[in-house]
Amino acid sequence: MRTSQTYNIEHPERFKNQLLKWAQQFDDIVWLDSNSYAQEYANFDAVLAVDAFTSIKTDYLEAFEKLKAYQTHTNDWIFGYLTYDLKNSVEDLSSSNFDGLHFPDLYFFQPKKLFLIKGNTVELQYLKYIEADIVQDLNEIKQINTTAKHKKNDIKIKLRIHRDEYFEKVNEILSHIHRGDIYEANFCQEFYAENTAIHPLETYERLNSISKPPFASFVKTSDKYVLSASPERYMQKRGLQVISQPIKGTSKRSSNSHEDALFKTALANDTKERSENIMIVDLVRNDLSKTAIKGSVKVEELCKVYTFNQVHQMISTITAKVDPNTSPVNIIKSTFPMGSMTGAPKISAMKIIEALEETKRGVYSGAIGYLTPNGDFDFSVVIRSILYNATKKYVSYSVGGAITAKSMPLKEYEECLVKAKAMRTVLEN
Repeated sequence: MRTSQTYNIEHPERFKNQLLKWAQQFDDIVWLDSNSYAQEYANFDAVLAVDAFTSIKTDYLEAFEKLKAYQTHTNDWIFGYLTYDLKNSVEDLSSSNFDGLHFPDLYFFQPKKLFLIKGNTVELQYLKYIEADIVQDLNEIKQINTTAKHKKNDIKIKLRIHRDEYFEKVNEILSHIHRGDIYEANFCQEFYAENTAIHPLETYERLNSISKPPFASFVKTSDKYVLSASPERYMQKRGLQVISQPIKGTSKRSSNSHEDALFKTALANDTKERSENIMIVDLVRNDLSKTAIKGSVKVEELCKVYTFNQVHQMISTITAKVDPNTSPVNIIKSTFPMGSMTGAPKISAMKIIEALEETKRGVYSGAIGYLTPNGDFDFSVVIRSILYNATKKYVSYSVGGAITAKSMPLKEYEECLVKAKAMRTVLEN
C-alpha cells in the first residue's frame, strides 16, 4: 500500500524547518518533534504526516468504537487527536461549559505522505499511487528558504477565571477532598483572546524554541490548529509493551545554576508534589491493569525530576504487557482521559472539575499522536499548548494543577502562571 524510500539529510534541523514550512500547503497536518530530548522511549526524532487520503471526524458518541473500526479498516498509519471530552463516551458524563474553539471531539486521518526522521536519515512513506511525487517533493523541500521576518501577534489575553474566583473554586475542591469525595483533582483555567488572528506556524516555532519539549506538535485540520509544547507522554505501545509517563509536580527554573539546582532538589523532596504524583501513579496502574496481562504492571520510575527549558517536572514511568490480540484502541479507551489531567478517584474528580471549570476543555488535556499499521501507538498529553480557530478568530490556552489536601490556593495559582508563561510570551510579542 505504501512505497518507502530512505534518504540521507546533511542538516537535520534545517531540513525539519524546511519540511514543516513545505507542509503548510496542506489542509491536514500532524507534525511531531522530540527536539532531540534524551528520552528512553523515543521512536523518531520527528514525524510529519500530511494530506488526508481518508479521515474520521466525530463527536464523542461511540467515538472509540468508530475509531476502532476506522483503524481496523485502514490498516495503515493514522494520525490525529482525542479530546478530553471523549470522557463522555467512556463514562456517563457530559460537557456543557463554554466552547469558543469548536473542534470535533475526535479526528484522525490516513496521510498520503509520511516522513519519518531519525538522526541523519528521513524515510518517506507515500501511498503507492503517488510514489512519483517523492523526488519532486524532496527537491521542493530542499529549496525552501527558512529565514523569515518575525510577524508580531497583536493580542490581548483575557482570563476566563479571575484570581479571587480561582481561590474560591480551589477552596470548594478542598472541601470535597476534606469530605472524602476525592483525593485529588486537576483543576484548569482558560486564557483566551477573541476577534483576533495569529500566524500559526510562526507562533508554533517561537513556542517550540522557548520550550524545546520532547513532545512538540503542530496540528492543522482545515481552519483549526493545535500548537503544542508538551513535555508529557500519555501512552505508548511498542509491540506487547505499554508505557505511560504521567507528570505531576512542577517547579520554576532559574538562570542562576546554583539556585536552579536548589529548585530541582526542593521539587524532588516536596512531600505534596510527591503525593500528587504517587496518587496518579496508582490511578494509572489501575487503568493499565484493565487490559494488561495479570501481574505485568510495573512502576519503572517513581517521581523522577526531569529538566525542561521552562520548568522542572516530576515524572513517573509505568509499564505493562498486553496480549497480542488486545485492540490498541481498547487500551486507549480503558485509560482515557489520562489520570494526570483528571484526579482520583477518576469519575468523581471529572464530575467535580466539570462543574467548577468555566470552559469545555476540548483538545486541551486530550492527546495527540498516531497508530501504526501493526497496532503500535504513541500519544502526548495536550498541555502547554495554544489552540486556534482561524474562522472564529478565537485563540485559547489553558493551564491547570493538581489540588490535594495540602494545596494552598495562592501557590496553585502561581504554579499556573509559571506553566502559562511560554504561551503568553509568544502570543503577546
